[in-house]
Amino acid sequence: MEHLLNVRDLAVSFHTHAGEVKAVRGINFHLDKNETLAFVGESGCGKTVTAKTILRLLKPPFVEIGAESSIEFQGQDVIKMSKKNLQKYRGKDVSMIFQDPMTSLNPTMTCGKQIMESVLLHVTKNKKEAYDIALDTLKMVQIPDPEKRMKQYPHELSGGMRQRIMIAIALSCKPSILIADEPTTALDVTIQAQVIDLLRELKTATKAAVILVTHDLGVVANFADRIQVMYAGKIVERGTAQDIFYKSRHPYTWALLNSVPKLAKERKQALYSLRGTPPDLILPLEHCPFAARCQYCMPICKEVFPEETVIDGQHSVHCFLTHPNAPAVTPLYQMEVSS
Repeated sequence: MEHLLNVRDLAVSFHTHAGEVKAVRGINFHLDKNETLAFVGESGCGKTVTAKTILRLLKPPFVEIGAESSIEFQGQDVIKMSKKNLQKYRGKDVSMIFQDPMTSLNPTMTCGKQIMESVLLHVTKNKKEAYDIALDTLKMVQIPDPEKRMKQYPHELSGGMRQRIMIAIALSCKPSILIADEPTTALDVTIQAQVIDLLRELKTATKAAVILVTHDLGVVANFADRIQVMYAGKIVERGTAQDIFYKSRHPYTWALLNSVPKLAKERKQALYSLRGTPPDLILPLEHCPFAARCQYCMPICKEVFPEETVIDGQHSVHCFLTHPNAPAVTPLYQMEVSS
């Protein structure tokens, strides 16, 4: 089956005065039609860099995409796209909900004009038609009193409503792929749930494929079809939501799962905290990048990066604990689930 988006050996580096920061280190993944793929990991693991590279938003000379890297959208090579084709691709084929709406929205333009700007570029040159499309999109994202919001500026809206404006801009041209970069950051828990429910409804209504970038596994639990766990620019584990939540095999995935607050826990019980800090991405990191923070670390983990091991179906992991000669360990998270 031909994938909607196919990414192969993606490597992205930033050239700084301190050296070359290898933010993404040769990752592979695909996205199919009407599918939700989640990238999960702590800050600095390469999730947002990957998302922005899909749209070619990171520009040289400070950013370099690896020579062997490939990004194909419906058979088109995104990396080699001309400026004209790239303009059509962004917004029309693939669109993005940025992390912070307050800094992403233009404070000098009304919300209506910002939605219409994309529509006028990709859909129609008629301002009346563009206005109607923008208004319909605001209704789609369930903004109350949409006619009034069309005339308001971003600072006049709440955080949740600004996020809905960002979603409206991204959906206004009916893209095939919607990239949501931390769409619930800085929102309270109630609004987070509303935004995720909205994205789920819009995905069903528009049939768009979704790439969800987040550090919170709780956000993707009932939303993502597949989850890819990233650490230090690498995908360390991938699988269906069921695989990651109930059959995970990588210690970093266990740490992420344990850091999610659970209703069954005692009120005064301390929340799990992963020790140490992420590695310096200027370093070569030829071994397992999680070795220094892993309580199950073995000598070989500090020497070689583990090959991908297929557990079953779509579930695979990069970890030496899956080797037949590795000691048997019981993940803390699975102990809690089984009890």
